[in-house]
Amino acid sequence: MEIDKAIRESDDRRLKTKYENAIYVIKRALALYAIEEVAFSFNGGKDSTVLLHLLRAGYFLYKGEQQSCSKEDIKDFPIRTIYFESPSAFPEINSFTYDMVSKYGFQMDTIRQDFKSGLEALLKTKPIRAIFLGVRIGDPTAVGQEQFSPSSPSWPPFMRVNPILDWSYRDVWAFLLTCKVQYCSLYDQGYTSIGSIYDTVPNALLCISDSSRSKETFKPAYLLSDGRLERAGRAKKFPPVCGTFPAVSNGPDSVDLQKNSVLTASAVAVGDEILFGTVVDQLAPSLCRKIHSIGWSLSQATVVRNDVDSVAEEVERQKSANDMVFIYGGVGPLHSDVTLSGVAKAFGVRLAPDEEFEEYLRHLVGDQCTGDRNEMALLPEGITELLHHEKLRVPLIKCQNVVILSATNAMELDKQWECLIEITGSSGLIPVMEPYVSKCLTTQLSDVEIAQPVSKLCLEFPDLYIGCYRESRRGPLMISFKAKDPARIESAIEALHKKFCPGAFAAIN
Repeated sequence: MEIDKAIRESDDRRLKTKYENAIYVIKRALALYAIEEVAFSFNGGKDSTVLLHLLRAGYFLYKGEQQSCSKEDIKDFPIRTIYFESPSAFPEINSFTYDMVSKYGFQMDTIRQDFKSGLEALLKTKPIRAIFLGVRIGDPTAVGQEQFSPSSPSWPPFMRVNPILDWSYRDVWAFLLTCKVQYCSLYDQGYTSIGSIYDTVPNALLCISDSSRSKETFKPAYLLSDGRLERAGRAKKFPPVCGTFPAVSNGPDSVDLQKNSVLTASAVAVGDEILFGTVVDQLAPSLCRKIHSIGWSLSQATVVRNDVDSVAEEVERQKSANDMVFIYGGVGPLHSDVTLSGVAKAFGVRLAPDEEFEEYLRHLVGDQCTGDRNEMALLPEGITELLHHEKLRVPLIKCQNVVILSATNAMELDKQWECLIEITGSSGLIPVMEPYVSKCLTTQLSDVEIAQPVSKLCLEFPDLYIGCYRESRRGPLMISFKAKDPARIESAIEALHKKFCPGAFAAIN
């Protein structure tokens, strides 16, 4: 069989593994269901074209393992094929589909209804129990699906079989080009994801800049460098920008809006070693200062165990109560690195392979990664955004309002934070607000002497953060003032001086 031979002779180890896994799913389905009970949904696109040839190879290999079959049995492709023909489909798609029917001799049912209604009608007349689909993770319909997934409750009952669920854009094109099979001509014209004639255009990322040409030209789809952008040629409807959580007042009514607006963040550290006291969390103080430096208020800093449920519970709690959550620790290849899994669980999604992130990791770790897939490239499905910066070897990970920092020391944190603010500050994802200003006084007065006057001062200036602490047991008492309005801090300090004799306090620069 030419497909199996082409893959076996390929040097692409990743493609071989993807192929073998897909063939296993196909053979498993053929063992579970009689041939008249399975069907294949073909739509002429690149994914279903891949599945077409995988089914041809899978059926050939499955029948070849049956001792009672003859060579003539293997020549045919008896799996019933379903094509939902739409008046809004590209003519090239229709033409390619019927070319494939003629070339491979399908038993094809052409349905001119919507997918759900068409299936209901078909399943009433045919004994179909399982349908092969070319669904991949990243497709809008893929969320929550497995390689074998029963249809949704409101749909007619059948088993969805997804042999290429874990394939990437790169894998699809590696297969088509390695096997040298025909695909729809639109892909050579810059189309990377084909829907209807009303919502699909060539991908602008493949546009060839040439002022001498009167008409735009495009590179073929397989030259798209970032597979995550395959749907960039689809018409998009952006949701309205969500508002932030209710702001906390940090000043009198007379101060301007920017000074009065406060966005809140929380910091979550993941690590049993911190809870056991084995290591000291050196990132927390630095991260707290950085959050305040952009004018955000830190509502809470917590430490949780290296446990998926512990991370998920804390992230779920913090992401609902704050505008942003910064989480660090527990990111990597070790058994204790559960942060990404915990974040995924907090959002109710699963981890899925990210082709782009895997390429970055491949350049970073090289051949050190064992197996066919880098487990660190599994990211929360459907909610992950990679934040790129030229100074970072690997992008930062953002899942809605949760930012995952991979820093393990202060120097790495400084670099990641600087890049994060450059990336998100201008876009408004993490707006830089009026920064907090701080001033500190020191005194030799006792805690008892200063307690009541400072308590009254807090009532007089409720918009300020006023704290008291000692850096050592016998050291002087420190009184800190934090606010966005320096004038308010000066007014509070002046009021405190008036409550005591001159010279009771000294300012610290």
